[in-house]
Formats: sequence, structure tokens, C-alpha cells
Amino acid sequence: MPIIRLPYEYLETLTGTDRETIIDRLPMIGADIERIEEDHIDVEFFPDRPDLFSTEGVARAMQGFLELKEGINEYPVTPSGITFRVDPGLADIRPYLGSAVIRNVSLTEEAIESLMGLQEALHWAVGRGRAKVAIGVHDMDTVTPPFYYQAAPRDRAFVPLDFDEEMTMEEILERHPKGVDYAHLVRDFDRFPLITDAEDNVLSFPPIINGELTKVTTATKNILLDCTGTDEKAVMTAVNNICTALADAGATIESVEVDGTSMPSLSPSVRTVSVNECCELLGISLTADEMAAHLRTMRFGAEAESEDEVKVTVPCYRSDIMHDWDTFEDVAISYGFENFDAALPESFTTGKPHPVMILQDGVREIMAGLGFLEMMPFTLTNERVLYTAMQREPNAQVLRLRHPISEEQTVVRTDILPMLVETLQINHHRELPQRLFAIGDCVEGEATFQKVAAVSIHTEADFSEIYACADALMREMDIPYEIEESDDPAFIPGRRANIFVDGKKAGVFGEINPDVIRAFELDAPICAMEFDLRCVPQHRGL
Repeated sequence: MPIIRLPYEYLETLTGTDRETIIDRLPMIGADIERIEEDHIDVEFFPDRPDLFSTEGVARAMQGFLELKEGINEYPVTPSGITFRVDPGLADIRPYLGSAVIRNVSLTEEAIESLMGLQEALHWAVGRGRAKVAIGVHDMDTVTPPFYYQAAPRDRAFVPLDFDEEMTMEEILERHPKGVDYAHLVRDFDRFPLITDAEDNVLSFPPIINGELTKVTTATKNILLDCTGTDEKAVMTAVNNICTALADAGATIESVEVDGTSMPSLSPSVRTVSVNECCELLGISLTADEMAAHLRTMRFGAEAESEDEVKVTVPCYRSDIMHDWDTFEDVAISYGFENFDAALPESFTTGKPHPVMILQDGVREIMAGLGFLEMMPFTLTNERVLYTAMQREPNAQVLRLRHPISEEQTVVRTDILPMLVETLQINHHRELPQRLFAIGDCVEGEATFQKVAAVSIHTEADFSEIYACADALMREMDIPYEIEESDDPAFIPGRRANIFVDGKKAGVFGEINPDVIRAFELDAPICAMEFDLRCVPQHRGL
């Protein structure tokens, strides 16, 4: 979860109260205080509340919670006359662009720190590490509109942020720290996203790095915001949060025309919620007027429309409000968690670890001791990963989803090893060696059981390495076993073996077939093993 640094002086100025009061009440809005320092406090917020990822957003929320202000803020937007043109060639690269002009900003060092912190927190929580959204903040007075978001040649050159030399975009991916970190997001495309102005000056190479030309400093008075990505809703969530945070600090917002569409609107949404449903869910008694008052404390607009209905105006920055119950949660926060009556559940039981979990914990300890790092891949996958890429025949008992929501998650896994190899593919840009393991449920038909799998990728990964690991695992679990030549096509002939326990096949290990390695777009040797935990003696009676 994102940890936000809140400088006391800036927070007190925006909130209008003292730091002691803020620190005392801050945990009651659903935040964890990580550390209290002399000049700032570090606070952890849930990823579903991006509106709290800045000092401005926290101040806005605390003003309501401390009853210094109530109700919804208005965010007027006036046309800037500035336009953005989007290259159709970006449709399969990074198609969505959100933008705004933010004028009359007053950027102290603390305000810049808050803005940069908000940008990075949004990159993580909303942008999924810049994959879905990347944010650019530019000094508007250093460039000339209109602007062009284009698919540019990879050899286009400019001076990237915090560098003093011109580099091509190819060189940025190899030499700039941000380029190295995020190269995997664009490396496979023939052309790269680029934002330029009317004079062909480069503003940004999203999602990698801005240009040094538009660097924001304490002298900056007007900002051009660009948010690019692969998910339109996520892009506009980032735009709305940055615009409203700076507007709450005194800036004015102007709209931009992106291919004829004006953005942002910053207008609220309206929904009508039930008082009775809220009270039943929370276990408290409130009138419609009392419920509306609690919602206004949480910076919503709210008015009672009848004894059982409250009209709620939801601010544009509250992207977490997707259901009526989300507003009920805010009612509970305003009501005060400390004011709810404590009660024991109607049924009382004493819990204990399930034997399967005890077994898995033991296996985890062994694998970690062997130098492997645990991963938790998804239980849902697809037949391409499970079988086609692994060169294996499909399992006749694979459990298919009747209504899958994507082509990537159509079946329940029957094996864990393919997901570990897929994890290596996702992390192919990371340094070697990588030694990973996973343990968990697999399903065949209606039967659920557990497997453990491990992979090791580096230039010298071989049969001897994984044989030693498999032997250590079996020895530490005190399981007598035998091995025989395997015919598993996922492994190299002559460098693969099946594990037998009490005459039954329990697992496999060896060197991964080069065809499998190429199918997952990897280029280093891999050795791997997988073991069915149903063959462990203490598992058989479960």
C-alpha cells in the first residue's frame, strides 16, 4: 500500500488546524501511521483511495472529518483553447490520453514534493507500475501549443529529465535509470510514444521519462498535465486526482481539446441511497438527515429526499465509489469506529491450522532454505500457458470457466510449473539468477489438491542442480523415493526424470526444453521440478 509523506507545515496550512489534532484523528479515517518524524509524518493509505495520496487530498478529507468544512468542493473548469492531437498509430501501443492545463500554481518545495509523491503513488496504485497509466507534469510556459501525441521513430533524440545530454529513445532505455526500470513497457514496439509541441520540442516519452525542457520547479506558475495509458478510466482517474489536488491548493483548472473531446470535466456524479439499508448493514440507527450530515462530513454533497432516501453527490476524485455500500462505509467512518458497540458473534468457535496448511508451511521452509523465493501465481490461467507453450498434451480433466472475462483466464490450473515459467517471462528484464517456487491448489475435474513447483534460470542451470534440490526436498520430508527416465515433453530428453513414491508417479524434474524456453520468449537455460503433495504420507488421510 502507498505510504504518503505529509509535511507538517504544509498540512497545517491546507487543513487549518494543528498537527497534534491531525495526528490524533488521522487513523480514524482508515489510515495507518508508519512513522512520526520531526518535520513530517508518513501515513499508509489503502490503494482504493487515490484521493488521499497527496497532502492536499488528506487536508481536504481531514477538514471534513474534523468538522472544519463540510460538503462537496466545486471545481470549475474553463476552456484553455489548447488542443492535443493523437496519432492513430498509437492504437495498439498506448492509445489513451488525458490532459488539463493547471494555472496559477504556487509550488513551494513541499508542494512539489507532494505533487511528485502523488504522481508516483498513482503510478503504483492506479497505473500498475505505469503499465495502465503514466503521468507527465510540465512547465506550460516553456512550450508552445498545440501538442501532438505521436508514435515516433525509436531513434528520435531529446534531453531527458535530470540529464544534460541529448539521447535517442533507444539510448534512454539502456542508460537512463527510468528507462532501465520501465523499458519492458515499450521495448517490443516498432515505434515509441512521444509528446511534442508546435515547434517539435519534446515534452515527454511516456511511460518512461519527461524532457528536461519542461521540468517543474518552484518558479513554475502554469502546468500542462498529460496522462497516457492503456485504460481510459484509469487515465481519467489520474487526471481528476491531480487536478483536484492542485485546485484545493489554489490553482485554477482549464480544459484541453483532445481530438475534439474536452477534458477534464471534474463534474460530480449523483446517486440515491437507502437509509434503512445503511442502518441494517452498519447495525446503527440513523435518520435520513443524520445520514446526510455524516456524508457531508466525508466531503460528499448529501440531502435527505425522504425518510428512507438520501441524494448523494459524489466528487469526481472518489473513484472508489462504485456501489451504495461504498458510501455506507464513509457513513461508518464519520459515525466513528470507536462509537460502535462491541459484541461477540452469535456463534463462537476456536480455530486451528488445517493439516494441509501445516504441510505447506513445512514445504515452504524447506524451499526457502534451498534458496528459492516464493511466488503466488494466479489459480486461473489458460491452455496456451498450461499446455501449448509447455509442449504438453492438454489434461482431459482440466476445469474450464463457463463465462471467462478474458482470454488469459479461461481454465483452473492443473499444474503450477507453467505459471512459474510465465513469471520468468514477465521478469525477463531482471537480472539473473532467478530461483522461484510456488505451492498451492491445483484442480482436476472436481478434485482439489496441492502441488509445489520450482524453477531456476541462469546461464549454468542444469540437471544436477535441480536433482540436488529435488533430493533435498524429498529427504527433508522423509519420503523414500525412486526416479525413472521421464518422457515429459516440457523437459529435454535424457535430462529429465520422474519421481516415484510407493510405485506411483509423484513428480518430475529436469532441464526445460529449449522449445518451451522460446515459447515463453526467454533466452537462458532453465531447470525445474514439480511435486504432487498427495504423495506425502501425512497428506493421504486428509
